[in-house]
Amino acid sequence: MKKGTLFLLPAPLGNAPIDEIMPDIVMHTISKLKYFIVENEKTARRFIKRICPGKKQSEIVVYQLDKHDKTANLQAYISPLLEGIDIGLLSEAGLPAVADPGSLVVAKAHQNNILVKPLTGPSSLMLALMSSGLNGQKFSFEGYLPKDISELKRKIRQLEQLSAKNNCSKICIETPFRNQKLLQSLVKFLHPDTLLCIACDLTLPTEFIKTQPVKKWGKNLPDLHKRPTVFVFHAR
Repeated sequence: MKKGTLFLLPAPLGNAPIDEIMPDIVMHTISKLKYFIVENEKTARRFIKRICPGKKQSEIVVYQLDKHDKTANLQAYISPLLEGIDIGLLSEAGLPAVADPGSLVVAKAHQNNILVKPLTGPSSLMLALMSSGLNGQKFSFEGYLPKDISELKRKIRQLEQLSAKNNCSKICIETPFRNQKLLQSLVKFLHPDTLLCIACDLTLPTEFIKTQPVKKWGKNLPDLHKRPTVFVFHAR
């Protein structure tokens, strides 16, 4: 029996008009799919309805995934694929499997010789990097930094040293309601000449992107509370 295809579906980063940020192939693919593996069922169904308002919600089968899912659950999620049924993997925002638990599903698909088809769409990490003016040839995504202030200070200093040594950009994120604290820590612990980019509300009307030395940020910090933000810095 021919196996199904796992489609990796991008999701919007906010409520911007879908036709401005999403390729037609994504909307066409979603319209044809019945099965989805998602990070959050409620928001996924809302997004699918935006794409295909005529699609009956009762006919959509949704498996909700999180980073703690066990192997048995993953096997159950991909079982339709083994029966020849296509499935869409949908992130909460941006690209699935990038800073996202969807990578567990993709790995399982490869283990079962299932075709994986990534579709183009917005990625907050790449949009931030490309608009930062910092080194896009060498960079690393560091994810979430420590919450403990002493550990956070140590980590920021360590990453800054690696940035200078390897001439590479460092990308990090935080839960939106903790963005302001992370920004204050970056400004406090990074060297004054280190370049820091703040990329906030990407693709939205309130989008804010600015890169300048830490010393120029000073006390004039933007309000990032509960606003999706990506931080990029490069030591000089």
